[in-house]
Amino acid sequence: MTITESFIDGESVPSKDVYDNIDPATGRSLGPVARGGGEEVDRAVRAAAAASKSWRNTTPEARATLLTRIADLIGDNQERLARIESEDTGKPLAQARADTVVAARYFRFYGHAIDSYYGQTIPLSTDLHVYTRREPLGVTGHIVAWNYPMQLLSRAVAPAIAVGNCSVAKPADETPRTAVELARLAIEAGLPAGVFNVVSGIGAEAGAALAAHPGVDHVGFVGSTQIGSLIAHAAADRVAPTILELGGKSPQIVFPDADLERAAESIAKAILQNAGQTCSAGSRLLVHDSIHDTLVEMVCQRLQLATIGPGLEDPDLGPLVSRKQQQRVESMVAGNVKGEILCGGEPPHDPKLADGAYFAPTIITDVDPAETIAQEEIFGPVLTVNRFVSEDEAIALANGTDYGLLGAVWTNDLSRAHRLAAEIRAGQIYVNTYGAGGGVELPFGGFKKSGYGREKGYEALDMFTATKTVVVRL
Repeated sequence: MTITESFIDGESVPSKDVYDNIDPATGRSLGPVARGGGEEVDRAVRAAAAASKSWRNTTPEARATLLTRIADLIGDNQERLARIESEDTGKPLAQARADTVVAARYFRFYGHAIDSYYGQTIPLSTDLHVYTRREPLGVTGHIVAWNYPMQLLSRAVAPAIAVGNCSVAKPADETPRTAVELARLAIEAGLPAGVFNVVSGIGAEAGAALAAHPGVDHVGFVGSTQIGSLIAHAAADRVAPTILELGGKSPQIVFPDADLERAAESIAKAILQNAGQTCSAGSRLLVHDSIHDTLVEMVCQRLQLATIGPGLEDPDLGPLVSRKQQQRVESMVAGNVKGEILCGGEPPHDPKLADGAYFAPTIITDVDPAETIAQEEIFGPVLTVNRFVSEDEAIALANGTDYGLLGAVWTNDLSRAHRLAAEIRAGQIYVNTYGAGGGVELPFGGFKKSGYGREKGYEALDMFTATKTVVVRL
């Protein structure tokens, strides 16, 4: 089997040790992965720092051309990249193909955006010429999660290098291969060596080393709130800015005047997507008491019809990313005290799926809002349900966790929709639809323990630059 190695300064870099990359659909190894650590991280950071001396002075036009070339190459390699992504994560092949399209879109979007990203002139007085410059920070470090490896890597690296930074990325332990492939494609597109580097390895080793490295000028992290806090502390010790995109417990609020067919379809898809392993999954259903039984039954029917199998067979639902994650989901469902399990609640009984990390789509109704299962991320295809009667009660339930990433309101009352959009503490609010993070163009980030800073959209360019003000007396 081919060894997946770090990709630093335009070339593959081995490590002394390796670990197995496990296929979550079969439990078998997909091949060894280089177990990079502090030595590889230091090499990558030094390569990025050296490359930044010329890359930061490369014209926006030249950077734009290279980013769009990377997007083209990702598109040309869509099927190969999607297959690797499906094998590593377990997600259905169609979802992996969609992730490839979005990954290319990030590079294309920021390739176009950088053409019109300028500073401002400030008319302070007639004898002063005052203007601002947006300057790159230097070396940016990116530690990404395993649920959307290509998307998360692209949305972090593309804006960072677009504005003139050089990047070092640490992909998740479980899903290292597409990160390395994207870095290789970037070199093929003509990106100078050292601008985009990838270090494979274990989070507690390579990830920790990257977060704490004194040569890293900005750190981005996608993952759990617990690890995000550690990353932020490591960066704060040297006063380095951070972007944290952490957990979510996003509510979908359904009122009696909503289109229930459309709502049920969207709610089911949102919890099936990537087996519920999405920080912005609509994992809490808050439904008006008068339509509770009807809507829950509609969603349950859709989940029970979902096909389950290996990602490469392109089912509706693939395995969870690992046995460890499967055990975590089982434990959280088993720890539910009050709620009633209407469907699922355990791994599927099909013997053909016994070796994989599968979990049946699950609905638990009338959970205690204070219970762990209603408060913490499950990161599996598990939907908890609570009833409400009044609008105020719905808002209280929606805001009743430590997280604030997404929210959705299903109603035909436009005034109510805007009232709730203002009251719900979340970084994105959807009305009569649900986007699980939305498009490349939409600023994305959380409130409360869902993190801080914004990725995606034009705002991401501001996150990777610093404003310099220049004052000239005429």
